[in-house]
Amino acid sequence: QVQLVESGGGLVQAGGSLRLSCTASESIVSINRMGWYRQAPGKQRRLVATISSGGGTNYANSLKGRFTISRDKNRVYLQMNSLKPEDTAVYYCNVQGRPSDWIPRDYWGQGTQVTVSS
Repeated sequence: QVQLVESGGGLVQAGGSLRLSCTASESIVSINRMGWYRQAPGKQRRLVATISSGGGTNYANSLKGRFTISRDKNRVYLQMNSLKPEDTAVYYCNVQGRPSDWIPRDYWGQGTQVTVSS
């Protein structure tokens, strides 16, 4: 069963914008923190931004001012502006939540490719 479904990736020119979306399935009955991570070719997966259930946000320092994370019920969004070629990566949605057995779990999306051309 797919718990997280991502959308919104694609190819964009430098300076452009993209908005990523991630929808958590109803099987995740309680959602705590939601976030986005990214992995560039040959590099480790790194934090982009997270947002708590109370709306508190945390960003990678290098992305502050260009990226904005938001959430609405079971969805999390990432608005990416002024994109640069170095933003090219696979972006992964992450949700910390609980299914019906109430055991906390860490969920990951399948990843969506973002490619920024120069």
